[in-house]
Amino acid sequence: MTRFDIRKRDGLARTGTFLADGADPVKLPAALDTERVFPSLDLMANANIPLSAPAPLVNAFFPGNPGQPVPLHPLHENIAASGDCVMVPCWHTAFDNPRAYVDWLVNLKEKTPVDTAWYAPAAALPSTVAILCSCGFDLFDYKAVDLKSAQEIFCTPEGEFPKEVMDRGLCSCPGCRSRDLKEHNRHALRQETALVTRFIEDGQIRELLEARCRMDARQVAVMRHLDRNVSFLERSLPIGRAGTLRANSAESMQRGEVRRFAERVVTRYIPPKTADVAVLLPCSARKPYSLSQSHRRFQAAVGGRAHELIVTSPLGLVPRELETVYPAMHYDVPVTGYWDAEECAMLADILARYFRKHPYRRIIAHLEGGALKVAQMAAASCGIELEYSCTERPASDAALNALDAALAGERKIKDDRLHGMISYQFGADTDTKGVTLRGHYPEIYYSKGKAQIFSIDTTTGLLRPTFDGWAMIPAGYRVYIDDFVPEGDVLVPGVLRADAGIRDGDEVLVVGPRAMATGRAALPSEDMGCSKRGVAVRVRKIKRVESK
Repeated sequence: MTRFDIRKRDGLARTGTFLADGADPVKLPAALDTERVFPSLDLMANANIPLSAPAPLVNAFFPGNPGQPVPLHPLHENIAASGDCVMVPCWHTAFDNPRAYVDWLVNLKEKTPVDTAWYAPAAALPSTVAILCSCGFDLFDYKAVDLKSAQEIFCTPEGEFPKEVMDRGLCSCPGCRSRDLKEHNRHALRQETALVTRFIEDGQIRELLEARCRMDARQVAVMRHLDRNVSFLERSLPIGRAGTLRANSAESMQRGEVRRFAERVVTRYIPPKTADVAVLLPCSARKPYSLSQSHRRFQAAVGGRAHELIVTSPLGLVPRELETVYPAMHYDVPVTGYWDAEECAMLADILARYFRKHPYRRIIAHLEGGALKVAQMAAASCGIELEYSCTERPASDAALNALDAALAGERKIKDDRLHGMISYQFGADTDTKGVTLRGHYPEIYYSKGKAQIFSIDTTTGLLRPTFDGWAMIPAGYRVYIDDFVPEGDVLVPGVLRADAGIRDGDEVLVVGPRAMATGRAALPSEDMGCSKRGVAVRVRKIKRVESK
């Protein structure tokens, strides 16, 4: 009997505890002598079938009923069950073909229960732990680093070096102090695994991966191929995080959270119905933008007479109503004033798609530099005319006066931030007439009559509906449970089905014959249906349903 209790998820990466009969609990991710957890591992026959082997060979020699860990192969049906530890033999060879690496990973992940622990034998080096964990592997052995020790190679997270560097003071671990290369390499693997664990717990594994993979072109290629597999990767990513999204590399533009935000702005978000004039504004270093000095001056000049759209990298376009929503309030980028050609093309495509869907009578570009170039490319692509209130120094007095003059005579637009946020978060076009706002940022509440209908999650900026608030969202984001009254969080076994598209961290309404509940999803809807253990919804409030 085995069990994997997942504690924290960050995309495909996880932390948790694995329990096997006769062995002490193992906190994952971990590097250890795996034979002490799986005593029969050395006796397992025919497990090392190459990943690239043809189907007849795989089917002829694949081990049957091997015990733990359960071997997997891309060309063989899954034989693992929830709670098992699965093993992917020869995974270290996948790095030599990054495109196949991602194809194999997607194949294996999609046919294996999500609540299984993943073991990559003979694959982990200090320089590869970050990418292995980012791809959903949890358990590693010492075989790869022991082989490097036999080859007199000194391992570090930044790469591998000749043994002689031990004399250069690169490391002061117990192995280096005693000139024991094997102990150093094992220590380096354990230490890097501990660091990766901390980054997963902080929701920052992507930032660590972008830093670590730079020394290995194969790892960069794997990350890029994985990013292109948007539908697979996006569903594992949380809808919001408390920390900073550090967009410090070109690959940051391909991050699932970034692409999800841009896609929702284009396909879900609905601008104010009375908005027929738009002003394109530059971003600011301070978040949310409204708290920056420059944006206070922009808003004063606009005076509510136009719909404010912030042009920024890597998100593309941020409507003013969404400036506090993750990741718009949480990203940080190195500011150079230069946007390269690929960056401009991607951002211009986002703007062009938005303007095709939401035509404005007038679009005023109050921009400079790369943001201005992006707006011009988007305008040319969708055949619209831009007006210009400046071409440099948007926050200068002259530019602000020009913006004020350009909007002379335009009527004020009704500020309906709640409507925009609901459309983005829930994909609903809701009537918000009669809704009033209470409180001060970031403690904001929306009420209708005497009933509170929404509050704002101060860490993610997302709306948290009350039961009255859910009445304004007629469909979607429902989790249907069996005939019971939850006494706390809703566990996976109690879920009958969940609406498609729910992601980790989404606000959901729990619906059952005897009770309703509001809360936050702890799993994507796909995983609720195929898991056997764990929390499905972290419940905030429960209401009994009166029987008829």
